[in-house]
Amino acid sequence: MINIIKDKKEISKKIKERAILEGFTIAGIASIPGSSRLKLRTEALERWLSNNHHGEMKWMEAERRKSIGSLLEGAKSVLSVGFTYISSQKNNNKFFKVGKFSQGEDYHKVIAKKLKNIGKWINLEIPDCKWKICVDTSPLLEKAWAEESGLGWIGKNSNLISKKNGSWFTLGFMILTQDLLPDKPHQSLCGVCEKCIEHCPTQAIVEPFVIQSNLCIAYHTIESREKTIPKNIKENLNGWVAGCDICQDVCPWNKSVPYNNSVETIPKEWIKNLDIDSLNWDDKTWEKNLKGTTLKRIKPWMWKRNIKASLKTSQ
Repeated sequence: MINIIKDKKEISKKIKERAILEGFTIAGIASIPGSSRLKLRTEALERWLSNNHHGEMKWMEAERRKSIGSLLEGAKSVLSVGFTYISSQKNNNKFFKVGKFSQGEDYHKVIAKKLKNIGKWINLEIPDCKWKICVDTSPLLEKAWAEESGLGWIGKNSNLISKKNGSWFTLGFMILTQDLLPDKPHQSLCGVCEKCIEHCPTQAIVEPFVIQSNLCIAYHTIESREKTIPKNIKENLNGWVAGCDICQDVCPWNKSVPYNNSVETIPKEWIKNLDIDSLNWDDKTWEKNLKGTTLKRIKPWMWKRNIKASLKTSQ
């Protein structure tokens, strides 16, 4: 029994070390089915959906999101990782603002590639362990499992926040059939602070931890397929044409965090130079620029919609 516990502890430690070696900022492990907190997070998701706060994001309704076991038969553990996307080479575009998470390479591909490398390592170290990679396109309660793995806590702006790394990171997961040693779930450190709520120009954070999508600038500039942007959103764009970082910019936990200056996080030149002339780009130019970035989710016609709406705001 002692040897089993020792091996479990050792392999868990090695997996997390491998994750850091691959370029992830932070890594943690949770056991399946997790603590009672997961049940509370699932119930919170159900309330959010029943209030239609997800808007057009119908994929959030997937039933499998409520049961991690449905994603991999025999699942026993989850490796949660965070990839820091904020670079010291900040985009200081004086015309238009683009969310920091999307200024470099497509994080879905970056994270998936790194996790696959970990998977290859697991195949050698634990041959009988099956695994499945999940980025944010999989039906998984990502932030809840990251919190359960000890990576950080879900803040009042609904972002996962790390004590050391703030919230400037995207998440990735590997579900495993190996029984691993779990980390301690993280406790909330938001305290009485409500800066994110106070500074949201559209009051999209309708209560702590609850985002109403149809009031959110990021939702309207990235997810909404409506032909026009609502007046109350347009009036508060203030240059935002793809996403919005306000609730993260004002978060005290983001005041001083380590940068990631890897090649994957360097802002694209076209994003730095985005201006009114971009309205004249044809679809091929947009497609060329958007290739390899997560911003390709915003179709060329949506970029033009967002830019025009932002210009009207500044007039």
